[in-house]
Amino acid sequence: MKNKERVVWISALMIMIALVITLIVFPNKNVASVNGEEITKDDLYDQLVAQSGPEMLDKLITDEIIEQEAKKEKVKISQDEIDKEMKTLAEQYGGEKAFDEILKTNGVDKTEFEKSMETYLTTKKLLEPRIKITDDEMKTYFEENKASFAQEEQVQASHILVEDEKTAKEVIKKINAGEDFAKLAKEYSTDASNSESGGELGYFGRGDMVEEFSNAAFSLPVGKISDPVKTEYGYHVIKVTDKKEAKEANYEDSKEKIKAAIFDSKISSEFSTWLDEKHKEYEIKNYLDGKGSEEESE
Repeated sequence: MKNKERVVWISALMIMIALVITLIVFPNKNVASVNGEEITKDDLYDQLVAQSGPEMLDKLITDEIIEQEAKKEKVKISQDEIDKEMKTLAEQYGGEKAFDEILKTNGVDKTEFEKSMETYLTTKKLLEPRIKITDDEMKTYFEENKASFAQEEQVQASHILVEDEKTAKEVIKKINAGEDFAKLAKEYSTDASNSESGGELGYFGRGDMVEEFSNAAFSLPVGKISDPVKTEYGYHVIKVTDKKEAKEANYEDSKEKIKAAIFDSKISSEFSTWLDEKHKEYEIKNYLDGKGSEEESE
């Protein structure tokens, strides 16, 4: 499962949990009213069940299977493992501050997200012994995807976007006087996608930004601030924080990434097979359909 797919998977779980919490936080029978006509907690429950009940229940059953299997197999996930995975995800989205802002924008609590990440990592660890990856597979995958393991020249930068050159120069003057770049980004930048994260853009290649911005960023030394850079979006003040030189793909250096990529390509289908097996092993009773249907071990 790729990093962005992982975020979607965990975010979907968070949405379903939020639906359950909606029912819990309303201790009274009525949850809303329109012109005096009450909408009851039962109305809300019935609607939620009709829209998402089967999917939510399936997810809860799956989570319970994972939890019981983890206890049986003595699988535990440490906080260090969760932190490492969260850091990897954050890097994919331009840094920790940018990632936190993405979670916030989508209404996802970071602590709850980490709990869902623990479930994901537990599942991954349970499936690891079932997924075999040979040296031949790795070499073939490398040859077929060599370009993806090469590293293009990259720059890590932050920026402050303003409407006019005068404001850009005022911002630069404040930076040169010792004011914090990230703080000024929150105060001045009109780029809502990253202003709250201090203007962080993460790493990017030459073709990832508009030409004027890219040329300025790649010409700046690390730690330096640009003059105002005009683009179609306005005027940018750019700060370069790191650079990576271009590197050709190397099999030995890429082994860990190759193995992870192959594992991710296999885990979804293997999870489905594994879950089908567990449904046959476990006694599962589903009362949501009103029939008390059961899935029992054969």
